[in-house]
Amino acid sequence: MAVDRLAVLDHLRGFSTTRRGVEAYVEPATNVSAESVVLVATDGEWTRRAVGSRQAAFELARSLDIPVYDVLLTGYPRRMREWSSRQRRQERQNGPGAG
Repeated sequence: MAVDRLAVLDHLRGFSTTRRGVEAYVEPATNVSAESVVLVATDGEWTRRAVGSRQAAFELARSLDIPVYDVLLTGYPRRMREWSSRQRRQERQNGPGAG
């Protein structure tokens, strides 16, 4: 899977500089997805992008000067699940596309 590295870097840099307390979590490749990195802010908001390789994921996070973790060793932070749950509840209450 080809990765547009500049687009990925721009997106992740934008996320990390406009949120507080951002940390990176490196995810392994699966049968349906490439190696990826998830950035999680203090409030639990998160974003995911394919990065092509484990090494690229760690290098990218270090270039953003944010902490980086292997999700297989640490798991995902609770705040990420809580944020996703709040978003689903809000969407159910407001209807799809509202907001």
